[in-house]
This record gives sequence, C-alpha cells and structure tokens, in this order.
Amino acid sequence: MPENEIPEVARLAADLIRFDTTNYGGGNAKGEREAAEYVGAYLEGLGLETQYYEPIPRRTNVTARVAGRDRDKPALVLHGHLDVVPAVADDWSVDPFAGEIRDGLLWGRGAVDMKNMDAMILTSVAELLRAGEQPERDIVLAFFADEENGGVEGSQLVVRDRPDWFAGATEAISEVGGYSIPVGDKSAYLLQVGEKALMWVTLVARGRAGHGSRVHADNAVTRLAEAVATLGRVDWPVEMTATTQRLLDGMADLAGEASSDPDAIAAHAGPAEAFIRSTFRTVTNPTGLTAGYKHNVIPDAASATVDIRVLPGTEDAVLARVQEIIGDDIEIRMFLRDIGLEIPFEGALVEAMVGALGRHDPGVPVLPYLLGAGTDNKALSTIGIAGYGFAPLRLPRDLDFTGMFHGVDERVPVSALAFGQRVLTDLIRSY
Repeated sequence: MPENEIPEVARLAADLIRFDTTNYGGGNAKGEREAAEYVGAYLEGLGLETQYYEPIPRRTNVTARVAGRDRDKPALVLHGHLDVVPAVADDWSVDPFAGEIRDGLLWGRGAVDMKNMDAMILTSVAELLRAGEQPERDIVLAFFADEENGGVEGSQLVVRDRPDWFAGATEAISEVGGYSIPVGDKSAYLLQVGEKALMWVTLVARGRAGHGSRVHADNAVTRLAEAVATLGRVDWPVEMTATTQRLLDGMADLAGEASSDPDAIAAHAGPAEAFIRSTFRTVTNPTGLTAGYKHNVIPDAASATVDIRVLPGTEDAVLARVQEIIGDDIEIRMFLRDIGLEIPFEGALVEAMVGALGRHDPGVPVLPYLLGAGTDNKALSTIGIAGYGFAPLRLPRDLDFTGMFHGVDERVPVSALAFGQRVLTDLIRSY
C-alpha cells in the first residue's frame, strides 16, 4: 500500500507497535514509558494538557481531558493499554515489532490487542479538534500500563492513587467489542457488556527427591502432570447469564438455528466459534510448567500455572471444584484474582454505540456478549465507572480475528482501522 494511501490511524498504530512494550507478567516487563511519551506528545500536539503517572519505574500511564460542549453531562472515559504480551519472533512471518503494512493489513504484536484501538482513540479525538469541534461531553483519555498482567502495576494503581483523572466520569469504552463476526451467511457486531472473573493460580505438587535411576513412586513431576492433564481436559458445563442468553438468541435467529444447544449455535460463528463458546462456561487452561534442575535428579516439587476464567459470582465454587479434580495433595496458590462484570445491554450509551455502527454499516445487528477474558474496565468499575468493549472493526468473514489475541502473526485490515476511527469519531461527536 503506497505511503500516501495509508490512513493516519494505521500509521499511528504502526508507530505504537514499533515500541516493544512486552509484558512478561509478575512485574517483569520492558515498560511502557516511550510509548506513553509518544502518546503524550501526540495529545499535546492537539493542544491538550497531559498528565503522567509512573508509580513504578518505566510503568508509565498517561491521560488528557478533552472539554465537551456540555460539561454538565457525565464524562466518558476512552481508555487503552500500551503493553503487549511476548512474541517469539521465530514463530512469526514478519518482525512482530516492525509495524509492517502488507497486503492491506497491519502486522505486529498489538495490531489486535490493543494498539489498534489506542490509535483509533487518538485519531478520533484529533479529527474533532483539528476541525475546531468539541465532543458532546468531556472525554477522559487514559492509556495504561500492565493490562496484560491484570493491571496490577497499571490501572489498579491509577484508580487508587489518581482517581481525580476520572472526576465526573460514569462510563467507559475500551477494547474487545464492536467488531463483526459471521453468523451463518449473515453478520453481526458484538458489543461487550461484561467480563468473566479472572483467577491465575499456581498448582504445586510435592514428592521426595531422589536419583533419577531409582524406582520412585513419590515423584512430584508425575503427580503434577496427572493433575494438570486431568484439569486441562475437563469439559466444563454450560452456564448461561442474561447476556449470553441474549447473544445466543440473537445468533440463533440470524442463523435460522432451531436447536437451543449453545455450542450448536456458536458453531455458526465461523472462526469466532471458540471465542463464543468460552463465554458461557468456565475455562481452565494450563499455561506453564516448572520442575527439576538436573536430568538425573528427581525434584521434590513441581509447579504449573493455570489460567482460570469463570462467570461472575462463581469463583469460590469453581476453586472448590478444581481442588476436587486435582486432588487434595496438590496445593493451589492464588497468583492473581480479579472481579467479573456484567451490566445491562441498555441505556443511552448502548443506544449511541449501536446507532453509530448502524450509520456506518446499515442493517447489521448488534448483539451483547460477555468477554471470556478481561480488560482495565475491571479497575475502573471499582470507582463507579461502567465499562463497555467497543473497538469497532468491520472485518472479513474469513479472518480469525479473535484467534489472533495473543496469537502468532497478529494483524488487522487497514480498512477496518479506518472504519473503526470513523465510527468512534461519530460516537464521541454525538454522545
């Protein structure tokens, strides 16, 4: 794509991707400082006053407030995160931090999660301000560190120490919603109105150390492996909420699906099927194993990390069930626990988001859904701000967009970014 045909939103997203803001978790991260300073300079170039908060070296958060036409209305928060999960370059077709635009697609770590939305937020505000316009109400722009570690060193510290950033705000918009999915031979947009609760745990098995050549029944590695394999293969039952029921009813109607089986309905979503199925059941995915220190030494302990995502309010029951599944001899250590959210698919902001999509892609329905993962909306909810996922993207039907969250060869169509920027600009101009 010739440089002069690349829209600003894609150029900005590419620039952000080129900042390697890898977050390995547990406080081990390269840091967001340079990316935050880039964002701050862009905002200052629009005439806005920025504030930074860096409670931990290099874990930088930045904000600015855009004055609205009606300052008596509650402010709206548009927020994103600047960190990304690791990328193993040898697994990718491109350099994951080059911000390459090829075949009409922007490639790189963060193209989907979520430097695309960061760029959409920035350029939407820029379009209004450069035209001498104002949004309808005050807009609080916030770009956080550490979201990929649950916001422990980012949004959680900001809402604790800088709640004044969000003075007067009651609602927020961020990532993982507003994008299109196939539903049979039709399409729909998903608007995120909730998030599953998060529990990152470590399973610890203990045994007796010994020589690797011995007959040895008390082997911690074997005990852990059995527990991990059993837990990872559990077929958790379907549990519906008001949101997931409304989603599936809408999908079934679009697809002409007579069955009420949630998995049969989700199968109409093409590449997004697995993503949809994760929204109405518990998920327990083993994500890491640690054991041993020499080939011929049986260690006395072994551990595994597990990512557990559950429906809001079921956390304690699921933990008890996990203990039953793995056995009482396996210890569960909580690394991070965070709340779940679910808010009604109604109200003026929901109507405004649905209306904005309808003006730019007429006739395509918008359905609510419960995100199987989590966002910084969790932190904002603790200070009374209701958060939605609305990063609008009109996507090709065959693109496995949801599969690229934390995946290899992460990429997004440049045309989808331009679409999203138009929709978001429309929204903040009128709501």
